[in-house]
Amino acid sequence: MTKPLFIEDAYLRDATAEVFAVTDEGGIILNETIFYATGGGQPGDSGVLEWQGGTIEIATTVKGEGGAIVLVPAEPNPLPPVGAHVTQKLNWERRHRHMRVHTALHLLSVVIPLPVTGGSISPERGRLDFDMPEAPKDKAILEDTLNKLIACDFAVSTEWISEAELDANPGLVKTMSVAPPKGAGRVRLVRIGEGENTADLQPCGGTHVRFTSEIGRVRLGKVEKKGKQNRRVYLHLEN
Repeated sequence: MTKPLFIEDAYLRDATAEVFAVTDEGGIILNETIFYATGGGQPGDSGVLEWQGGTIEIATTVKGEGGAIVLVPAEPNPLPPVGAHVTQKLNWERRHRHMRVHTALHLLSVVIPLPVTGGSISPERGRLDFDMPEAPKDKAILEDTLNKLIACDFAVSTEWISEAELDANPGLVKTMSVAPPKGAGRVRLVRIGEGENTADLQPCGGTHVRFTSEIGRVRLGKVEKKGKQNRRVYLHLEN
């Protein structure tokens, strides 16, 4: 199993590690990593690995078997040997934009308090699919409310609860399409706000900004009809 350093600190931009294994496809598995693996609608991280005598560009990161996180090289260049000590360098600008979009989508699920049936994240925009039979009547009001929440500069934090506690509080789960990962005995929650001023609390394994003001202004894009009950709502970063 790869230790996911981003779970405790999403702001790590570089770190050292040891090569644990290399897959048959040429993927690199480290004993611990700052690279987020594709999941929950958030893309895998990219960046660079450096070691004595070599360097390789990482195009993306995916989940492997048994809790492994696999770094996928951009080109079939020479790989670091197993046991080598490497320095990981994250494509930070891309990751931070993913964090901004991801946290903004959590707040979008507050502004539109309906079950979420899907979602995705990119550096420029994100989208959520809602169980929404009719399109929103006034998108401008929703956008204004969302930006007011962002401007509140809520602190964003994480905490853990047991799987039994989650089962006893099913209302915490907003996503209908992706169930929180189970089997480890505990589930990670992301909280936006504090105490009575909590704006949102839901299970999530992704990376987020520390304060909502980091998101900046956002714009709501088009709303697409996706089936009888579903509407897809796009959200764009303004800068």
